[in-house]
Amino acid sequence: MPHTLDASAVRAWCRLALESLGRAREEIDAINVYPVADGDTGTNLYLTMESAAQSVEAVFVGHAASGHAPDLAQAFRAMSHGALIGARGNSGTILAQLLRGMAEALTDDPASAAEAGGPDAAGLLRRALRRAAGSAYLAVAHPVEGTMLTVATEAATAAERDAGGLVSVARAAHQGARVALTATTGQLAVLGRAGVVDAGGRGLVAVLGSLADALSGEVPMGPLADHAPAVPYGCRDEDGSDPHAVPGGPSFEVIYLLEAADTALPALRARLDALGDSLVVVGGDGLWNVHVHVDDAGSAIEAGIEAGRPYRIRVTHFGDQTRRRPDPDAHVVLDPVSRHHEGAGEVAGPPERVRRAVVAVVRGDGLAELCAQAGATVVAVRPGDPPASGEIAAAIRRANAREVVLLPNDVELRHAAGAAADRARGDGVRVALIPTRSAVQGIAALAVHEPARRFDEDVVAMTSAAGATRYAELAVAEHQSWTMAGICQAGDVLGLIDGDVAVIGGNLVETGTIVLDRMLAAGGELVTLVLGATAPPDLADRIQAHVQAGHIAVDTVVYQGGHQTGPLLIGVE
Repeated sequence: MPHTLDASAVRAWCRLALESLGRAREEIDAINVYPVADGDTGTNLYLTMESAAQSVEAVFVGHAASGHAPDLAQAFRAMSHGALIGARGNSGTILAQLLRGMAEALTDDPASAAEAGGPDAAGLLRRALRRAAGSAYLAVAHPVEGTMLTVATEAATAAERDAGGLVSVARAAHQGARVALTATTGQLAVLGRAGVVDAGGRGLVAVLGSLADALSGEVPMGPLADHAPAVPYGCRDEDGSDPHAVPGGPSFEVIYLLEAADTALPALRARLDALGDSLVVVGGDGLWNVHVHVDDAGSAIEAGIEAGRPYRIRVTHFGDQTRRRPDPDAHVVLDPVSRHHEGAGEVAGPPERVRRAVVAVVRGDGLAELCAQAGATVVAVRPGDPPASGEIAAAIRRANAREVVLLPNDVELRHAAGAAADRARGDGVRVALIPTRSAVQGIAALAVHEPARRFDEDVVAMTSAAGATRYAELAVAEHQSWTMAGICQAGDVLGLIDGDVAVIGGNLVETGTIVLDRMLAAGGELVTLVLGATAPPDLADRIQAHVQAGHIAVDTVVYQGGHQTGPLLIGVE
């Protein structure tokens, strides 16, 4: 039974598209040679659409209790939002933007949404397809023809040329996409050498075919046999590598969701574009999905931290995708700070040759001892004498590991740590720099460090833990000065949150509790207190009591930072 352009049609489209991508997934994976021959485009498109379909189903379930179905705007926004938060890979991220562009055209204007079931539904679909193609081009830093962008554009053009009704326009878009897909082999050299069509475009053809099927109510069309590649699917060299892979490209794919203001996006795009390629940033209204291929995954994540709040961070090393994963039964759990893995088994003794190490730059003898007990190689910061890159590089060599995670734990040491990492990479050591800005972020990262898992997975987990930890510190003003919180006098206690003065108080307890209340107002599960040598003996007890009284579900852990640290460091996870 044919559908109008309504919420039920969106639901049917999601279901059919998921089925179609499921059938074509292995085929699409096999012809994936651009931008990186990592053989996962079909899987990424399927997972992206699965997230979109689940979001739409949730909207229908939520409305079932009231006895009313959702309207077109609610269903389409759910579809595009689900695709955004679940987007995987370059192709999945572009698909999410295509769906968002359609959603904007179909739902932003109440008059347009009302037309969806009326006589101009076909015209509305034409406008939505054009909006989708245009928004996808804008989301990609350097658009390339012969990709799913080209397929989307030709689909929109074919729809605009069709003068028929809603189903006719949808069929025309699908046919236009099929024709455009066939042409991609001759538009992009890497596709021509491999004798295949663009994998992302192939997935988009499946999605648009499902749209036509959903609107027409007809049985879905069969597979696109005329788009078979000229080389066998899954063709690999004897060493397991893909013969079509282009050497010299970036090593990592970095994807994360980002909560950030629109004004932060231009600087983020510029920085990520300078770091690597295949940059796609999609979304809006304060939520973005960021995708980029880089050699320095830490810098790409740091760019997100500076722009806003990144989460659901995924880092994939392209060289690891064809390697066999380690046996999960051989997984070793490391519990360096004994608070994130209660009941974990003992750590196995170190192998004859160290596989992975953590190098932490720390201030204070207490923190140095804590990090050393957690298994890190420590670079101590001496009073008034921050370590140079050569000293940090020497610590990396001293760790004697093939893989090193580097924690600078200070904003001002980021460049020295970066230079040290570059020197170590030149010596053949694989180094990941996690941009920790405070010792409490370094502690959080160490707490989830597990050397038995893959390197990129370990780096992602540690980076996520550090990024989820807000930091603050208390300091005593040495002289009168102007701050972000107003004018302070010598002897005032300053509460700095994320590096900026937020509170001016009269004593450490008062200022500390105000700072903590502000930080916990945004949520938190664990408070870390690091006491300096000059902290009063009862400071930790009084702040702990305040947390227990006002924030019942929040746990507190206390460490002695020792000399060279301020009176109090605070972390909130």
